[in-house]
Amino acid sequence: MENIKILIGKINEQILTPIILFLFVSSLVIFFWGIADYIRGSGNEEIRKVGRDHMLWGIVGIFIMVSAWAIIKILLAFIGADVPDFPSGLQLS
Repeated sequence: MENIKILIGKINEQILTPIILFLFVSSLVIFFWGIADYIRGSGNEEIRKVGRDHMLWGIVGIFIMVSAWAIIKILLAFIGADVPDFPSGLQLS
């Protein structure tokens, strides 16, 4: 059983966390792209609408990625696998 916990922890660390981080950063880029479109299109309502849509979907993506990360962390804690406080490479100390 301990080997399974270690395997699940490694899968989370090596596969799931990088995917979630990549999608989180992608959502953040889309959000900021929307801000740029919104500012750039100050005279054109159609471009401003596109910018608002990008900002909305960026926020939705960020929310989904944070939720997915939290759910995975809860599941790992439930089965007793090693649960890092921060994703690899984001240690604050």
